[in-house]
Amino acid sequence: MIDPITTVKIFSSLGNNNSLLPIMVKDIAHIGGMTTSSYIAGKEVEGKDRFIDEFGSTAIWLGGIPFYKKVIDLTLYKLAKYSPHIDVRVLNDKNILKKAIQHAPTPEIKESIKKAADNIKMVKGLNLAKFLVSTALTLISYSALTTFRHKHTEKNIIKEIHKEETEKKLKEEYFKGKMSPAFKSIKSDTKNQNPSFGMNLHALQDFMFNPVKNMMIVDGGITASRLGESRNPQDFMGYVIKEGSFWAFIYFAGKKIQEHFETKSEQKYNKSIDLDIRALQVKELKEKFKTGLVKANIEEFNNVHKTEEIYEFLCTKGDNLIVKMAKESGIIKLDKNTGKVDTQHYIDLDEVKSISGKLEKLYKQYSTSGEGIEVFLNKTIKLKKGSIIKNIGVCMGVLGLVVPGIMLAMRFMNKDNKDFMVKKEIHKKLKQGNVVA
Repeated sequence: MIDPITTVKIFSSLGNNNSLLPIMVKDIAHIGGMTTSSYIAGKEVEGKDRFIDEFGSTAIWLGGIPFYKKVIDLTLYKLAKYSPHIDVRVLNDKNILKKAIQHAPTPEIKESIKKAADNIKMVKGLNLAKFLVSTALTLISYSALTTFRHKHTEKNIIKEIHKEETEKKLKEEYFKGKMSPAFKSIKSDTKNQNPSFGMNLHALQDFMFNPVKNMMIVDGGITASRLGESRNPQDFMGYVIKEGSFWAFIYFAGKKIQEHFETKSEQKYNKSIDLDIRALQVKELKEKFKTGLVKANIEEFNNVHKTEEIYEFLCTKGDNLIVKMAKESGIIKLDKNTGKVDTQHYIDLDEVKSISGKLEKLYKQYSTSGEGIEVFLNKTIKLKKGSIIKNIGVCMGVLGLVVPGIMLAMRFMNKDNKDFMVKKEIHKKLKQGNVVA
């Protein structure tokens, strides 16, 4: 049986547009559908080619940047003697930086932030280098996978063709005792093309600290590589459909679908479900809704206006409901040893402010609902879970069934496009080289 806390964390991650978990779940469905359709259309060789492409690229896509960043943390940062855990965005505002040092949860973290504050240019340079190098190495890893896949597929196709030709000759010339000609190897004419992308440093800022946007950069390189290294028109058109639908339903449609369910929940049930599910299950929420103290907590937070004062509030007012909800939602990171706010991590103050507005709206809905707090919150949480499940389900259905089905139908509708084109092209080359008849 799954722990209820674990269940809440899973739902929270699945409903978070900045989390990698919904991407992983959608991608697994997409991989399964694409691999199965390739086995149906082109049998074993094409199926294996697709399997290597899908699972290999996913491993590199999801694990490449975190792996290379960890390597850089253990090498470059260690040599430079700076902490890799400090988010450089903390260094951007001198007033916030002072508060981060003042409220550091441990003496060690305080010293590491102080050192970074004295060497801001160096720390930012290291951080940018880590981002650029880890991204570049991830794209190079994918390029290496593509080269391996093409060679591996070509080798298997040649073996298959050779086997088919041998069986054919044995049937036709069994009594003549003729042997098939000696096998000749051929070289792939696939050219290695390293994908490239250009972006100014200011635009990179948002991508550097968001794991999903990290994935978008890598995926952009993978998409460019796949289209650039397509082996024939069949390959190219397949990737156009695949990559277009992948980008749409991995990065963009999910947010729009979730917004649709949130709007529907408000219109039909008068319940806002735009808060993180972990925030909805904060223990103090029920009690403060019952007593009306939630209004005092909202007012207390809203009365603080200056950026550094809001930051101070978050570090010192642990009993405020908005602060508790921000901690539960993961907006405010805590030090594992002390339980205090870990000030080496960045706190998005706009996200915290949004909790205040969403909480105020939810309380007003509760006040006019005529429902008990247990019933009201249980219904809200149920609607939230349902919207997440339906959102993920729609995306998985499109990526895992609809898109592979469309591609498969296109293959079978055109008899000239039905066979695996890579195999046909290699067969043609073998014929030209007199390797097969």
